[in-house]
Parts: sequence; structure tokens; C-alpha cells
Amino acid sequence: MGTLMRLLELKPAEIAFLAAPPATFDSLQARLTRKLAATLSARLRLPVQAMAQPPMLVQAEAADAPSSPTWQPDAALASLWLIRRLGGQRVMGTTSFVPHTLLHTLDAALAECWLDAAAQARLPAVLAWQITADITQATLAVRLPHPTTDMTRWARGVIRHG
Repeated sequence: MGTLMRLLELKPAEIAFLAAPPATFDSLQARLTRKLAATLSARLRLPVQAMAQPPMLVQAEAADAPSSPTWQPDAALASLWLIRRLGGQRVMGTTSFVPHTLLHTLDAALAECWLDAAAQARLPAVLAWQITADITQATLAVRLPHPTTDMTRWARGVIRHG
């Protein structure tokens, strides 16, 4: 009925590639740190540096993990976002209002990093960063849900509706 297709033998380079151990993946925080710096730099049209920080500076109830990631930008970052996104150049003063556009941007960056990575067995409760842009120093943190299945479901929803 049909002819059988004969498979070619693998070359030594192909065998070596297939036998090599998988590349180690960066941690979620390391990948997200790079993503946040790049995304904020592009959106603010200003060089932004993000440096991972220990999460002890974050106000979070350890007992109650959120069902989805909860961002905690400080007033300096919220002010920088508002001023730069509205076309301003210099940040003067601070605001306690956190723009929804900032939260949506942060959600998209986290969702992309999460879905691009290999599944993680365990999530940290909190990730935190020191953000530096021009003369502005800000802090940013995110509380994460404990079950990785909740995180994956959330990330897929963000990407689907983003």
C-alpha cells in the first residue's frame, strides 16, 4: 500500500546535541528582573535598571497567599510612570495613586516570564526589586500565589486577554 521511509543515521554532532543535558534555566526572579528593566525602559523612554532585593522589605502577610500576583509599587515608581507616560520629563513629588496601566504592564511582563520558563516546583512568596531611573529610586514587589497551577492559569488569562 505504501512505501516505507528509511530513516537516516544521526551525525555525531546531532548525537552530541541530543545527549547533552538540558540547559539550566535562570530563576524566575533573574529573568523577570531583566524583563522589567527592558519593559520599563521602553515604556518610560528612559534607561531603567532593576536590581533584585531581599523580600523582607515588603509588607506581606505570609499566612495568606493571594490567588493571583499582587504588585506593590511604591509612590516613587507610580509617580515616575504617571509623569513619563503623560509626556513629562521631571518627576516632582509623589502620588499614592497606582495607575492601572502600570499594573497591566507589570502583569504582562510576569506572565510572559512565567510561561516562557520551565515549570517551577515552588514559587517564592514575594519577589522584590530596587528600580533606578535617572535620579528616581523606587521599590517594587510582587506577592505570588503558592500553587504553581494558579500561577499558570493566571498567566494564560493575562496573555489571552492582554
